Amino acid sequence: MHPSLLAKGLSRTSIRGICQRHPRLLAISSYRSASSSDGMTSDKLIDRILRVDHAGEVGADKIYEGQLAVLRNTSVGPLIQEMWDEEKEHRETFEKLIPQHRARPTALLPLWNIAGFTLGAGSAIFGKEAAMACTVAVEEAIGEHYNDQIRQLIEKDPEKHKDLLEILKKFRDDELHHLDTGLENDALKAPLYDTMSGIIKAGCRTAIWLSERI
Repeated sequence: MHPSLLAKGLSRTSIRGICQRHPRLLAISSYRSASSSDGMTSDKLIDRILRVDHAGEVGADKIYEGQLAVLRNTSVGPLIQEMWDEEKEHRETFEKLIPQHRARPTALLPLWNIAGFTLGAGSAIFGKEAAMACTVAVEEAIGEHYNDQIRQLIEKDPEKHKDLLEILKKFRDDELHHLDTGLENDALKAPLYDTMSGIIKAGCRTAIWLSERI
């Protein structure tokens, strides 16, 4: 088992499964820079993590709401509802953690509410394949992001941040399960999949960068 993967907070079982299902995701994460949290205190890092993760789960909540509004009565309606329910749990968790840690939510939440629903409904209009392609792209970006945060917290103090690390690991695994669900439900058959995926992932990474800072 490669030690650099263990250092990211992945269990041996998780590494084995994720390597099989998401080799590209881990290849990307393996060389992402650790410098983003250099010189940052633990309190500032936690503030940033909670702010951006809350924003991301707000956006994900609205994406699945938008998809379900269009595809509720189709074969993938129950799957979308299941994924949406998990995102609601994620959002509620961060909404409890933010006041506990006196973190500052992003000022961009109204924008992410609108953008998330628009992306979800807009992708679903083109069919279940496009909706699933949207899911795969979003969850790949979020999976990378959670792995980065897990690594940063381990580098700071894994014992001190044990509880938050467990939450992030669980949520990361949930997101990768959603990614798998999208792939299993014909995401790759979406028209212009590569173009659509690239645009969505770029948008997610931009949203992450902005929500960390605003």
